[in-house]
Amino acid sequence: MKTKIAELRKEQKLSQEELALAVGVTRQTITSIEVGKYVASLPLAYKIAHYFGRTIEEVFDFSEYDQ
Repeated sequence: MKTKIAELRKEQKLSQEELALAVGVTRQTITSIEVGKYVASLPLAYKIAHYFGRTIEEVFDFSEYDQ
């Protein structure tokens, strides 16, 4: 799944480690989500989106799931 996490982090000059600490996961989890190797759970997606002041749909691209 594509996300805008890396883009949002860079806008705010935020490291993967800083975001990970803020949402309660490891840096490796953030890395995996950013490169598309891991799909965030709904609660984690909410935490990430909320951290950036965005909706889940603004951060995560669900277009591949549209039917």
